[in-house]
Amino acid sequence: MEGLAGKSDYFFVLRFAFLLDCSHDMMITWRCLYKVVIATLERLEILNKAESLGKMIVQSAAAEYYRSCWQRLKNDRVAQQLIKQFVAIKERYEEVQRFGKYHPDYQTVMKEIREIKRKLDFHDSIAAFKKAENELQELLDEVSVLIGRAVSEQVKVPTGNPYFTALSGCSGGCGTGGSCGCRS
Repeated sequence: MEGLAGKSDYFFVLRFAFLLDCSHDMMITWRCLYKVVIATLERLEILNKAESLGKMIVQSAAAEYYRSCWQRLKNDRVAQQLIKQFVAIKERYEEVQRFGKYHPDYQTVMKEIREIKRKLDFHDSIAAFKKAENELQELLDEVSVLIGRAVSEQVKVPTGNPYFTALSGCSGGCGTGGSCGCRS
């Protein structure tokens, strides 16, 4: 056997069709069926390897760190309270943004949003979670770029990181075929 799409597999199908006394039309049908089965098997093999890669990523140090930071954040009452405050102020902020500086509460809401954002940014468990989230995203971006590059230099790889976006040759989903040439 020469693998999934080897010559010996193909001749096996032809011999099998001959033994069954198939007409030429039936042999064409068998060949089409064979190609579909091979394509499906190859696709399943790729998907199985992708699943294995996913399991490796889940077991990685970056993913472990992410999960521990998530647990810590979830159990941190002060952080949860800050997040709730931020969500409430954010709703007011969006209301004020519709009218801009002409809204009567513009200065107050802008000051409150900056203060709560600063508290969020400097809170230990929130900062650790953001750091862990960024590290895991970097790992996922690196894997995406490596897979995309293995296929072709022209494959668009969506990433949130400008470094990886520059490597993929596209600014991220433009679809216009501009300077990145992603549609050409």
